[in-house]
Amino acid sequence: MPDDPVPQPTDADGLAPADAPPPWGAEPRDERLARLSKKARNLPDKPGVYLMKDAKGVVLYVGKASRLADRVASYFVPSADLGVNKQPLLEVVHDFETLLCEGEWEALLTENRLIKDIKPRFNVRLVDDKTFPYLVITQREDFPRVFVTRNPEGRRDDGSVAPEMKGARVFGPFVNAGALREAVQVLQRVFKFRTCKLDIAEGDPKNRHFRPCLLYAIGQCTAPCADKISKEAYRDDAERFVRFLGSKRSVVLREMRDEMKQAAADLRFERAAALRDQIRAIDKLDERSTRSAGWQPETEIGYIDPDRGLRSLQKTLALDAPIRCIEAIDIAHLQGGETVGSKVCFVDGRPFKNEYRRYRIRSVDGGNDDYSSIREVVSRRYREAGEGHELYPDVILIDGGLGQLHAALEAFEQLDTRPPMVISLAKKEELIYTQERAEPIKLGRENPGLRLCQAIRDEAHRFAQHYHHVLRRKKTLDED
Repeated sequence: MPDDPVPQPTDADGLAPADAPPPWGAEPRDERLARLSKKARNLPDKPGVYLMKDAKGVVLYVGKASRLADRVASYFVPSADLGVNKQPLLEVVHDFETLLCEGEWEALLTENRLIKDIKPRFNVRLVDDKTFPYLVITQREDFPRVFVTRNPEGRRDDGSVAPEMKGARVFGPFVNAGALREAVQVLQRVFKFRTCKLDIAEGDPKNRHFRPCLLYAIGQCTAPCADKISKEAYRDDAERFVRFLGSKRSVVLREMRDEMKQAAADLRFERAAALRDQIRAIDKLDERSTRSAGWQPETEIGYIDPDRGLRSLQKTLALDAPIRCIEAIDIAHLQGGETVGSKVCFVDGRPFKNEYRRYRIRSVDGGNDDYSSIREVVSRRYREAGEGHELYPDVILIDGGLGQLHAALEAFEQLDTRPPMVISLAKKEELIYTQERAEPIKLGRENPGLRLCQAIRDEAHRFAQHYHHVLRRKKTLDED
């Protein structure tokens, strides 16, 4: 038996809105869902945020969509399975509203903000009382940095405030830390701000000899750490990023186009070109990745979502910060002959071939000595990082078991600066050994983090074997 009809809200003249739904209880469930489905199919095919409401106008659920028509309509098809938490929503939803956004990134930020403000009952991510993440842009550093924190005041255990938080611009709170970091990563491709914790001062002579991290190589940072950009130009980009977060994209684009034209008129062609590239990158923010996006399709990890694998591995290794860069080392030889080493690099879970390296082992004249070979490759590859002239990757993966891991750690002990995380992955058992634990970590074969490590390990092995075969072929031809 349906509840008594809820009175329909009316205007000052006592009239219902033209598109007002029937009073609650005046239509069967199937007719109600069919009405909502028809309304959803008429929505624009654009990104935005949708708000599901009950008969009294109370917001029940807030969600985001890259295409509003497709996403909202999917709730009301007869076969819809919304899961345990959201399925009861269909019994009480009476209407919905939408907010159009300029892109998926804006829909993400709008959704987070609305969920935090409204606290809808079906947004289950709000069931706990943990603090929410905030986006911080420092202001008092020569080269402002961007990072995500759950401590927006920057209070330390002793009650003092962290220096980088003084005068910083803070945005938030947001609900989903992973989604927020994903948005920061996308916007970093445009504004190329730094996210590292380096203390960078303008005019420091050490900057000229510092080797920037891979974010510079892939065009996601302008590398102020290595004097690749002036303080003024970097601050202009950082301020533009702040305005971008606080205003509409169209406003920022108009300002950037005007600045680009003025730079060209002033014959500052390098600055005009940089602004042109930023404008193009903003226009592409909502485009999906394609085979032509720069990754190597023949080694793309197609059987697993790289982002999911990175999040899983971060949890397994108990790392505080997200994993961006992983490097793997492997040794190849045949009965001790033509021993070679390889180093492959993955950024955001995908291969970055510009940073692949091969090493012809010099310290092993003959015999099967993987440990000495690993020590040599580690010493040659990470000497600069150990002396503080470049950054380590977030995770260094050694192909092998506990012995190979110890060999790598012995090489790192000879350096002044230690790497953040070194692990090894043993074949057959597929156990992960880490520098932090005495016992190996055994994960399920379908664990996304393990599968990502396996793919990276296999790529390092393939790369080493290829070089080994090249050297053996050369040696054979010379002997003939």
